[in-house]
Amino acid sequence: MTGVEDVEIVVTHHERVTVRVGEMFLKIDGDQARIDAEVEAMVSAPIPTPKILWRKPSVLALAALPGTALGRLGEPSSASPAAWAAAGAALRMLHDAPLPSRPGRTRDQLAAELDAECEWLVMNDVLPADIVARNRQIAEVALRPWTPVFTHGDLQLAHVFVAGDAITGVIDWSEAARGDAMYDLATLTLGHPEHLRDVVSGYGTCVDLEVIRAWWSLRSLRGVRWLIDHGFDPTSPGCEVDVLKAQARRDQP
Repeated sequence: MTGVEDVEIVVTHHERVTVRVGEMFLKIDGDQARIDAEVEAMVSAPIPTPKILWRKPSVLALAALPGTALGRLGEPSSASPAAWAAAGAALRMLHDAPLPSRPGRTRDQLAAELDAECEWLVMNDVLPADIVARNRQIAEVALRPWTPVFTHGDLQLAHVFVAGDAITGVIDWSEAARGDAMYDLATLTLGHPEHLRDVVSGYGTCVDLEVIRAWWSLRSLRGVRWLIDHGFDPTSPGCEVDVLKAQARRDQP
């Protein structure tokens, strides 16, 4: 049968599904408000984003980006230090842009989520209590006052596409909102601390490394249950559970 393109499932979970058909991505999401917020963010962002091909209720069609992802959580990145620095520079452009209309989570909301997730992790024997306690202590550093900026909100390294040393685009803007700049930097470098200084060199000034490390703990603590509930494995090598264990060991003699 000719003229028929394969359908590749890129990601699927209870909230939404993304599939690739040729050079087009289809994002299927039952939350129309989330699609609307994603479109608004892509249109407003001062950095490269996928071209919007068309929109229909619950479906957003996007053109594929050239290049390859910066990397994957749990796998070594083959991208150059210059590419990581370019990602940092792109983030700085985003954070310097006018604020989006969508509010992000408040410190009180994050603190409540942190309490609930730490309790769940210990009660369900997902992680040893001492590892949870140490990471909670580290995570609380992130819950300081911050000046809101335009954040991507889920800037995993798999969402940043590069060709050589240049950024070709950033995908998956469904969590874009006002937030803490250090959270985006932490998400980008989660599980890849060896590239943190490359990213910071591209980003420039006003970077607090301890706050970034605190967000590594906070994001991982908040993410484990969500990943399990949506069919992902946070215990895979190099992923969230390994990040939490490494964070707990970092300051030990």
